[in-house]
Amino acid sequence: MRREILETIKLSIPIIIAQLGVILMGVTDNLMVGRFLGGVPVGAAGLATSRSCLVPSIGFGGLGVIAVLISQAKGQNDTAEIGRLFRAGLYVAILLSTVLGAVGAAIGMNMDALGQTPEVARLAEPFMYYLSVSTLPLLIFVAARQLADGLSYTRVAMIVTVSALCFNALVNWLLINGIWIFPKMGLNGAAAGTLLSRIYMAVAILVYIYKTKHFSRYLVAARRVSTQLVVKILRLSVSVGFQFFFEVAAFSLAVVMIGWLGESQLAAHQIAINLASTTYMMATGIASAGAIRVGRAFGEQQPKNVRSAGTAAFVLVAVFMGVWCITFLTASDFLVSLYLKNNPEVTQIAATLMIYAGFFQLSDGIQATGLGTLRGVSDVNVPTIITLIAYWGISLPLSYVLAFTFQMDVEGIWIALSAGLTFSAVFLTIRFYRLVRLKQPEPSNLPIV
Repeated sequence: MRREILETIKLSIPIIIAQLGVILMGVTDNLMVGRFLGGVPVGAAGLATSRSCLVPSIGFGGLGVIAVLISQAKGQNDTAEIGRLFRAGLYVAILLSTVLGAVGAAIGMNMDALGQTPEVARLAEPFMYYLSVSTLPLLIFVAARQLADGLSYTRVAMIVTVSALCFNALVNWLLINGIWIFPKMGLNGAAAGTLLSRIYMAVAILVYIYKTKHFSRYLVAARRVSTQLVVKILRLSVSVGFQFFFEVAAFSLAVVMIGWLGESQLAAHQIAINLASTTYMMATGIASAGAIRVGRAFGEQQPKNVRSAGTAAFVLVAVFMGVWCITFLTASDFLVSLYLKNNPEVTQIAATLMIYAGFFQLSDGIQATGLGTLRGVSDVNVPTIITLIAYWGISLPLSYVLAFTFQMDVEGIWIALSAGLTFSAVFLTIRFYRLVRLKQPEPSNLPIV
């Protein structure tokens, strides 16, 4: 167990940094928008970001299955299959981004239908268009990084993402304020910065993969991709993607309900959820590392190692999110002050929400790790049902009841979201340990369940 924990830590740290870099782009947008433009633009940016993440989350989350398949193929020493999986993954990314980006743009055309204030809807619509276009380079980057992650070269995506984060901050500053030769675009400058940063990420990782020797033998071994493999990855990606979609959709629709409560509640929620999303994305780094470790043991047909790798991931995420739980509970005022200083009403609401965010840290991290470890043993359908019940059967209905029927305002919505996360965490963990107890991991003949 000690060895598994150490190996998972080693693998997960670069993934955590890379995941953190992705979410920090949104945090950077909100920080800079809040500092330069004020509270209502922060709410509009949050609304557009949550809408733009909603549908593409199917691709963003689902493409992670490629790293698990590559890890399983690595456990079987199948070099050609690894190359085929990489190339097929890129085809799937292009297909998904075309469809999902178009749906995102359609949502942007109907911002008024979400019941938001006219000013928030007006500002959010063009922001949404920029982010919809950026779906293509984002999913290409996600698909390409699966090759490096699946082969345990997790530093590749880390370096690309961290450099993109710096690039994003610079471009935001230039375009929001109109520095030097750059136009003053205000809120849309932050969106344009995200688009340019995602293009940079896609180009950078593809150049690295095709120009370095680490990956050349996999690319040479498989120059052609079968339609059958593309369909297989697409099917698995959509199944896994809906696990992420149900959660992201629940949180996105929660934003809509919070918008009905008022602009101050919306801005406060955006601040709190930005911070909670940051820790969540870091937890998904541990979950991804756990999925890769479990997948490798699964490919090697080592049942004890499957269980040990999964347990190591659960232990690590519990400790990690426990630390953040304490941080959110004890430093809520300071964390909120990083976003806003001159709006006492928003600041007070956001500080209260940070307390609730602290309490659901453990559930959020454990449910993410449960999904990751189950991907490692090729279990995708039952976890999808669990997440559907957790977020659409529990969180969303309970959000409305607590916020409006019992008049608990935005706090009621956060309590409901916490309830869904806890349900998901409990049943996904039970599912993993039940599977590793009942089944022998033989990827050559074990069907997707």
